[in-house]
Amino acid sequence: MPAASLSLSDALGHALADKRIDILRQIGACGSISQAARAVGVSYKAAWQAVDTLTNLAGTPLVARAVGGAGGGGAQLTEAGHQLLAAADAMAQARGAVLSRWQTTPHAGSALARLAVRTSMRNQLPCVVERLTVQGQLVWVHLRLGLGDEAAAATEAKAPAALASRITLESAELLGLQPGLAVQALCKATAVRVERRGGVALAPTATPSLAAPAGSHRLFAKATRVVRGEAGDEVSAELAGGLQMVGFAAPGSGLRAGSSVVLVVEDNAVVLALADA
Repeated sequence: MPAASLSLSDALGHALADKRIDILRQIGACGSISQAARAVGVSYKAAWQAVDTLTNLAGTPLVARAVGGAGGGGAQLTEAGHQLLAAADAMAQARGAVLSRWQTTPHAGSALARLAVRTSMRNQLPCVVERLTVQGQLVWVHLRLGLGDEAAAATEAKAPAALASRITLESAELLGLQPGLAVQALCKATAVRVERRGGVALAPTATPSLAAPAGSHRLFAKATRVVRGEAGDEVSAELAGGLQMVGFAAPGSGLRAGSSVVLVVEDNAVVLALADA
């Protein structure tokens, strides 16, 4: 059976985002999944998850596994694995050169890092991790929206705009999540429910109360654009500090530009991404 071609672009999407490439590098150095996990600071299970994810993205095996042994068996990189690491090193050097050139320009460095994340999700919000709540194999990552220094100062006395993301323990380890870490919260527009603020909830299954169900978070905003549709009204809205979000209200919502709205987002719909600045 001919070997599949190596997809560098897909696999290297993780080179700067989390610990997966580091795990692959350690496997090449020590020849052991368990030792690689210890070196990077993640669990054995998370290390295997990293290998499996990278293999799926690369489209070809990156690690040759040896069954058995006290440490769970040995492992070595395939030729594709070595190629991926060489490409990751070259990419890091090139990216470092570009960022060093623009880092001193106001806002350019952080903007470039955020733009490096390519996704179909229309809602991409800068956030800071406030705390982590671990329950078994799940982790609730509590986030504070990064509204910018001026907006943060203006709203400091009020309840800060907040989200949460529910992820697995292994994913939290691989991302190296900890309080104070800057992340991006990603969410599909179809996962954001838009309701009229101060009135009856617009979603067909919602109750008149604006209280969000367990696992959900409410963000107060003002509608800036409404596109009517039979399946639902698409609402673009602006949060405090200028952050933009898109969601959907029920068909015939009656919302218009300037309407005060509430955006309801469930924690299992929020995906986290890191951008290396």
